[in-house]
Amino acid sequence: VCIFFFQAEDGIRDAQESRGLGDVYKRQVSTQSTWGDDFQKISDKDMESEDKPSNANEGCPGVKSDEAGKAANCAGCPNQKLCASGVTTQVDPVEKEIEEKLSQIKHKILVLSGKGGVGKSTVSSQIAFGLARQGFDVGLLDVDICGPSIPRMLGLVGHEVHQSNEGWSPVFVDENLSVMSIGFLLQKQDDAIIWRGPRKNGLIKQFLNDVAWGELDFLIIDTPPGTSDEHISIVQYLKMKESDGAVIVTTPQEVALSDVRKEISFCKKTNTPIIGVVENMKSFICPNCSHESHIFAPVTGGAEKMCEDYRLKLLSQIPLDPVLLISSEKGKSIFETHPTSKVAEGYKSLLNGILSFTGEEKKVET
Repeated sequence: VCIFFFQAEDGIRDAQESRGLGDVYKRQVSTQSTWGDDFQKISDKDMESEDKPSNANEGCPGVKSDEAGKAANCAGCPNQKLCASGVTTQVDPVEKEIEEKLSQIKHKILVLSGKGGVGKSTVSSQIAFGLARQGFDVGLLDVDICGPSIPRMLGLVGHEVHQSNEGWSPVFVDENLSVMSIGFLLQKQDDAIIWRGPRKNGLIKQFLNDVAWGELDFLIIDTPPGTSDEHISIVQYLKMKESDGAVIVTTPQEVALSDVRKEISFCKKTNTPIIGVVENMKSFICPNCSHESHIFAPVTGGAEKMCEDYRLKLLSQIPLDPVLLISSEKGKSIFETHPTSKVAEGYKSLLNGILSFTGEEKKVET
């Protein structure tokens, strides 16, 4: 464990900074900019191409282009010398290693949401449980570095990561369901993880490159809210293909939807395929009388209207039911504890949407 943390901490910051403009997803901030009068807001134009520094000349070909630093539009650009040196087009050798490692994984599924508290970890864990129950080989990766919930939701609190000849061994729930989380590496579960971006990036790199996932049908990746360091790193390293994609989780109220729309924008800008949207906590089911009520009113039309506007598939609408909370707290699958509940029906619909998108068929009838 100590070695793992040492590797994640040391050398990562230097490596990250040395890539400079070469990191396609990191924004280059002009040295002239300050938090005073010179502060520059990021506009839609700035975000059109993530490999063009904010201080680049008009018509910048992009730092990854073969014309970087050589094109006529590069003349006088403050980045011209660096781009012309070829440094920006160099590929991080670790990225090639990760690509080779992940070639054994058929489908990579990101669980995203711009909003916190909408149930991403619950959705991620139940997707993993559900797919494994249908006979698939499943890995679940928790990249919520500062708030890892997956160990508890899989019933794995207190387990540790071990090293083998092939690398770091994930923790197994069943023979076809393996899990990796920073939660397994903490000496005390209540310890805060106070890390800046480069250290988070370094750990995510290790999770993808050093963990012996083996051959998997699905790798489910639980992410923190937002569109920040963890998301940028994971998208950069995964290199999503047509058979990979993102499940976006929201709740019905506009406070959540307004942030989720930003996540949809993030997916489009990073060319991340979107499998569809899950509307979590659609309604509340009373544990006493089973009456269904809408706690989070969809005042702007909820996920249905958003999916209509963005031409996305609404995969499932899952109710808020205490039985799911208890199942998650105990690290159990809703398909095991309450297989005939409305919540279980909602997750079956979600799993069917994922299988349809990936072209897979369940291996075991459940």
